Amino acid sequence: MADLVMPKLGLTMTEGLLAEWHVTPGAAFRAGDRLFTVETEKVANEVEAEADGVLAEILVPEGETVPVGSPVARLAGDGTGAETAPAQARDARPAPPLGAQDAPSARKLMAEHDLAREQVPPTGRDGRVTKGDVLRVIATPLARRIAAQNGVDLQQVAGTGPKGRIKARDVKGAPQVAAPAPTGPAETGDAREIVPDAVRLATARRVSAAKRDIPHFHVTHEAELTALTALRAQLNAEPHAPRISVTHMLIRALGLALAERPAMNRIWAGERIIAFDKANIGMVVEAPDGLRIPVIRDAGRASLDEVAAQARDLAARARSGDLRPSDMGDGVMSISNLGMFGVTSLTPIINPPNAMILGVGAERQIFRPDADGAPALRRELTLTLACDHRIIDGADAARFMADLVALLETPLRLLRPARRTADPTAGE
Repeated sequence: MADLVMPKLGLTMTEGLLAEWHVTPGAAFRAGDRLFTVETEKVANEVEAEADGVLAEILVPEGETVPVGSPVARLAGDGTGAETAPAQARDARPAPPLGAQDAPSARKLMAEHDLAREQVPPTGRDGRVTKGDVLRVIATPLARRIAAQNGVDLQQVAGTGPKGRIKARDVKGAPQVAAPAPTGPAETGDAREIVPDAVRLATARRVSAAKRDIPHFHVTHEAELTALTALRAQLNAEPHAPRISVTHMLIRALGLALAERPAMNRIWAGERIIAFDKANIGMVVEAPDGLRIPVIRDAGRASLDEVAAQARDLAARARSGDLRPSDMGDGVMSISNLGMFGVTSLTPIINPPNAMILGVGAERQIFRPDADGAPALRRELTLTLACDHRIIDGADAARFMADLVALLETPLRLLRPARRTADPTAGE
């Protein structure tokens, strides 16, 4: 049998969330058919078959995250058996044996505890048994009741009873998780249960993992925008010129800042550091089914007009659901601008595997004292940079923000090439 593996859809991709299977065990498929959907970088990537074949066994159920290169399913024969199999034989193929589609971890637990499959009520899709289903059976009734009362996830509890059976004392010392959602409408009729779609579930998992696994710290800076606003008005007044937004100018400024400070153009990937040669900037876009983060390529060397053209195209395709895998990934940072909603500032969560994300608030008019102490009206923007402390130190972030603010306050720099700056760590 041949293995179907989790594909690598970008330079920085190390794992993927298998969001949905489009074929079932025993089913034949043709080259070009959708096999499964992978969630990475807040985008759904549909993996297609390279040749005809038959899916013999699913190894990774929907909702699980696995490393790149890990087998997710097995194909019959060498993966091309369907190419020569007669259509009648494929149509007459018997249904897969009971339990073949269950999660591998569930099958292993059932074997360890001598449980028949019929003893475990399945809750997975299409009647699949999950690891959680088995754990609920091998926990004592008292342990299950205490877990339900205290919001404890039994999947995170190590059992000390015979063959790992979870007992009450195991649950009492376990960490609590968020209270479970109600299983039905409230008695008052004022609430209802909504099942999140695959995109929302993927986003929830990614931001939870980011807050848990990435040691965030934040630096905030105010930028004075009088000169930037004037330059933008001049550029947009030119006949037939492409429209330039503040977000476009911020992306160009971030690209220049990264190009001129290459030691910041890096990410932490497991126990490795990946350094980028190009300043690729992700742009958070609100799409009908959730957030998307397409990437503006080489923003340090692209002109402001080129940055604006890329950003407009990517935003439009993000909202229409037409993003491609090549539109995502391989960036060191993202930008999230909520200024159009009037918020003063935004403290964002880093989008893994990025090392930074810039939160942008609304432009404000505020009086500040001038050189003589007299009140002067200023146009200010609050910028908050979230950083991954594994790869970035506080002083590095402060210098980067100072560079960014200088570019915004002397905006003619946005129309010129990046200054040549040597990477002091290039020889490491």
